[in-house]
Parts: sequence; C-alpha cells; structure tokens
Amino acid sequence: MAKDPVETNPENYRVVFENDRVRVLEYTDSPGHTTTEHHHPDSVMITASSFRRRLSSNGKNIDVDLPAGVARWMPDQDHSGENIGDTDTHTFFVELKEAAPDSSRERIDHLGPTES
Repeated sequence: MAKDPVETNPENYRVVFENDRVRVLEYTDSPGHTTTEHHHPDSVMITASSFRRRLSSNGKNIDVDLPAGVARWMPDQDHSGENIGDTDTHTFFVELKEAAPDSSRERIDHLGPTES
C-alpha cells in the first residue's frame, strides 16, 4: 500500500482538520507538478479551483478535468498525479476513517473521483 500523502508530498498536502472520524487535507500545486504515489481512503473531494490532472496507478492513467466548486466521491485508492493543465490545483479531501458498512467488500478498482 502506498503511503500517506502528507508524508510523501508534504509540500502539497497539509492536514487542516482531524478528529476520530475524519481527516481533512488541503492540496495545492502548480502546472507541471507531479506527486509520488500515495494512498487515499474513501474520501469526498471538494474543488476550490478548476484543474486538469492525470492520475496514474498500476499502469492505468485517467485524465480528470474538474471545475471549481464541485464535490466528488473518491473511493479508496493508491495513485500518483500530474497537473497537466495551465492553472494551479487547489482542492480539499475529507477522508473517512471508518470502514465501509460492508467491510467484506473487495476494494473498488476505480481511479480518480466519481459523481456518485
């Protein structure tokens, strides 16, 4: 499993809130920046700016183009990312600390955020 993004990419991720149920991370970067592989548990991602990114994991790539002011579900995943746009990225992740209600389910094989 990849490491905590605050440890792998401390210049980009910072903890802005944490309690026993959630951890909220703020993420910022500039065009052309890449991150090392890291792990996100089930999370809600809230975009503070519009951005274009390429997410990569296990030989898969997906390009994500999101406007400012949207919230997206992001299932548990490991990935690295690259800002492929021409704007800075600014987003927040609300990471869930509790296991999914059906903890026997297999890990979702999805890369990037989803609308549901």
